[in-house]
Amino acid sequence: MRAVVKGRVGIFHLQGFLDGNNAPSFLTIDDIKATEALNIDMLLVSLKKVIFFNKNGLDVFVKLFTHIRTLKHISVGFCDYDHTKFKAINTFYAGEINFSLFKSEKIAELFVSSNKSDPKTILLYNEDPSQRSAMAIELFDYGHNPVIAQSFAEFETKKKTPELYYAIIEDTLLGYFGQKVATRVTGNAVIYTISNFLDAEIGNNFNIAYHTNSLNVGFRLFIFDAFKVVSMNIHALNFFTKLASSAAEYNAAICFVGMTFEKTPETFKNDLEDAGIMFFDTMDEILKNKELLQELGGGGGTTIKQQRILNKTLINELPHFIDATVSTLNMMTNAQAIKNSVSIQPLTIANPADQFASSIGFYGDLDGLIILIFPKTIAKKACELLIGEGEITDEEILDSLAEFVNIIGGRAKVLLSENKKRLDITLPRTYSDMDTLMEIARHKKGVQVDLSFNGEKFIFFLTR
Repeated sequence: MRAVVKGRVGIFHLQGFLDGNNAPSFLTIDDIKATEALNIDMLLVSLKKVIFFNKNGLDVFVKLFTHIRTLKHISVGFCDYDHTKFKAINTFYAGEINFSLFKSEKIAELFVSSNKSDPKTILLYNEDPSQRSAMAIELFDYGHNPVIAQSFAEFETKKKTPELYYAIIEDTLLGYFGQKVATRVTGNAVIYTISNFLDAEIGNNFNIAYHTNSLNVGFRLFIFDAFKVVSMNIHALNFFTKLASSAAEYNAAICFVGMTFEKTPETFKNDLEDAGIMFFDTMDEILKNKELLQELGGGGGTTIKQQRILNKTLINELPHFIDATVSTLNMMTNAQAIKNSVSIQPLTIANPADQFASSIGFYGDLDGLIILIFPKTIAKKACELLIGEGEITDEEILDSLAEFVNIIGGRAKVLLSENKKRLDITLPRTYSDMDTLMEIARHKKGVQVDLSFNGEKFIFFLTR
């Protein structure tokens, strides 16, 4: 069987029953390997003509896709299903979906490189706010105009005028796209989800480059959600011990939450504690204790162990980063940017009061750090697409600002990829006060660009 290619999407069309016994006869590793030569950004299995499937049947394809996803770094998943099938897949994998689900091929095609001269207006809804934002960011990155329904009632109302939209997105989910150790940010703590038996494979599954760049962004608290960990062996122990040693060089904290030692030697816990790792029973013990959160690094920053020098290669790509930032702000605020000055210097903030900031790191063919500093009024305006208008708290603005900066990082990634520069980006870090930001940035020299929107100053800072 060969994948049918539509644009940048390769699709395998199956039919009949998928119960784990007959699934291999439909699709083999040779079929998957044949896609390596294809110029695609996404590989999917269509369930349109599948009469019945169970988890065993789907597992076969998820396993096969892992091979091509690792080699090509593309999105994988399933498409063409109804609401009942969508619910069944979510039930089978119960929050551990590491692949994507697209209700139709038409919707899937929106989430790959598109012709930006022909932007589409898309209505979308997902009951999970993080999924809504993730989809909006992806669509925005590819040049579309997402309209986000903030509630199911609003979605049902807007659906009544389908002629206003190129597509209406529901029953769709963006998976973790190949990052086997799932990552998210709560506040300013990075949370990694780990499960099952931990052995030497944790070193292969854990993205150490991502982790190191998160440290460079300014994250200082890393929590491992270990509720579903059964046990670990000496290889995993050695991995986490080394990780803790590296974190100590940045004054960062590593915590395990929910880890039990019924099947793991108690001496392992002692060894991990000696390495500086802390153990907690629940997430709330950390995340709802502001004093402890501050102490562990979830509310502040510390000086990075070594300062990296700004180089010519990074400076040469400055126009792409500026273009991604300015074009995004122009669209989101309906205001034109005016460039006031550009200079190579340490970060300088003339009026630190009433400012919000966010930073996002990137690594790959280039590595560095983008810091954006907004007056609160601009931050609120920029985030209205994601959270709507009306009364908005500072916490809501900061959460949405992180997602907004993620859009900018994604756009820069796309622009640089057109010049054959491959980048990955970290999750963004946000700052409600500039003193905390300066703890990270005060010793860094970078390119500072002072811009203004509607007469208010906005700072773009690019450094390493």
